Amino acid sequence: MKFDKDMLIGDILAESPEKAEVLMEAGMHCIQCPASQMESLEEACAVHGIDVDELLKVLNQ
Repeated sequence: MKFDKDMLIGDILAESPEKAEVLMEAGMHCIQCPASQMESLEEACAVHGIDVDELLKVLNQ
């Protein structure tokens, strides 16, 4: 599966639970928070000051 910036954090983790480690290493330590499950990857990156394009490169490796 190819991930994109519009995907919800909850959908990413449901599809590929192993990606939780990638998100946490990038600085998203609240991925288990109920609110984060309905947040897009782009929104979460904006909140955490993370470059969404760089994170997508890692997620899609």
